[in-house]
Amino acid sequence: MNIPSTLKTTGRAAASLALVALSTAAAFAQEAAPAAAPAAAAAPTPVLDTGNTAWMLTSTALVLMMTIPGLALFYGGMVRKKNVLATIMQSFAITCLVTVLWFMFGYSLAFSDGGGMNAYLGGFSKFFHHGITVSTLWLPGVSNIPEFVFSMFQMTFAIITPALIAGAFAERMKFSALLLFMALWLICVYAPIAHWVWGGGFLGSAGVLDFAGGTVVHINAGVAGLVCALVLGKREGYGTTNMAPHNLVYSVIGASLLWVGWFGFNAGSELAADGLAGAAMMNTQVATAAAALAWMFAEWIVAKKPSVLGIISGAVAGLVAVTPASGFVNPTGAFIVGIIAGVVCYLSAVKLKHALGYDDSLDAFGVHGVGGIVGALLTGALADPAINALGKDASVGKQLYGIVFTILWTAIATFVILYIVKALVGLRPSTQEEVEGLDVTQHGEVVP
Repeated sequence: MNIPSTLKTTGRAAASLALVALSTAAAFAQEAAPAAAPAAAAAPTPVLDTGNTAWMLTSTALVLMMTIPGLALFYGGMVRKKNVLATIMQSFAITCLVTVLWFMFGYSLAFSDGGGMNAYLGGFSKFFHHGITVSTLWLPGVSNIPEFVFSMFQMTFAIITPALIAGAFAERMKFSALLLFMALWLICVYAPIAHWVWGGGFLGSAGVLDFAGGTVVHINAGVAGLVCALVLGKREGYGTTNMAPHNLVYSVIGASLLWVGWFGFNAGSELAADGLAGAAMMNTQVATAAAALAWMFAEWIVAKKPSVLGIISGAVAGLVAVTPASGFVNPTGAFIVGIIAGVVCYLSAVKLKHALGYDDSLDAFGVHGVGGIVGALLTGALADPAINALGKDASVGKQLYGIVFTILWTAIATFVILYIVKALVGLRPSTQEEVEGLDVTQHGEVVP
């Protein structure tokens, strides 16, 4: 069909005007209408982070190394030769016992939801690790690591804590009593306190800061060790018989393994391979070296000679004290923590123990209990929000609150457990067996 050119031109003009009018109307309508609500963003599906997982696998192995062989050699070298096998056996047997109990009950009591009792204890839903699969992720934050790995990492903490207690009663507890005591203590003391601080319990909710175990591990073990030392009494011949370490070379090797393993302990507690883990690692190194030197110089001034036992004990005191602070303070704060811990733990392990007359054989309380308290308090005083945002609400008062509750529960529960064990199997070997040595009387073996 033929359309005249004037009509074509007029038609195109009309069409253009119509389009402009429609566009203008649409614009006015858009302005007048309320803004449409943005579509709700779908929650991202959790995805396993392979870098974080690799670091946590490594950290777990490092922390396990702290008990076997680290603590076993550290303690084994400090006892008399007739008790070295029994002492090393304690660390090894505790590792096996706690592994089984943690798998069966401990993990669930510490890290599952306890329902109405969640402020005080976890639940039973994860007994025997029920419901955890290779696809289950632990997601308290952004770590995105397998829950099996998280449980295994926490298991190594549960292993070393009761093993530390054994240093307080070294050379004088029956092996049967040790096994029963440690089993009950793990379930009744360690698991609840781990839940209080790390598993959603009342201490963590109250703002008590414990990055890697100053309260859960060291104050807990140190106070329990002191109660054990008091209830069991002194070793036969204490104060009159030479009880010097039989092989400090073992102890130096053990302390060195503890130092290296502690990077997994502290830096691993970030649960991620990130900048905060790096800060925790640096803080651990600085505090440990500062404490070792502080103890060494304090001993040099007081006793006139710096000893090998002194410098390695100082290093362990620094490791202990920086544990709660490692992810909250800056390196200068860690340096201060180390210096104070080295001097205070020297005084507690050497002077306070002798002044009060208790027999803490290998200074479990003097180093771990006192060092843990020092570190926990200094965490409240020195926490730096630039390192960890949680540090902005830190206070010495909150830390003291956590310390007091931990000491009370640990002391009372440990005392009760000891008397239950005493009633069932007895606590100490006979005087003759103790004098002869636990290696041969408890295990039928001796070091030639």
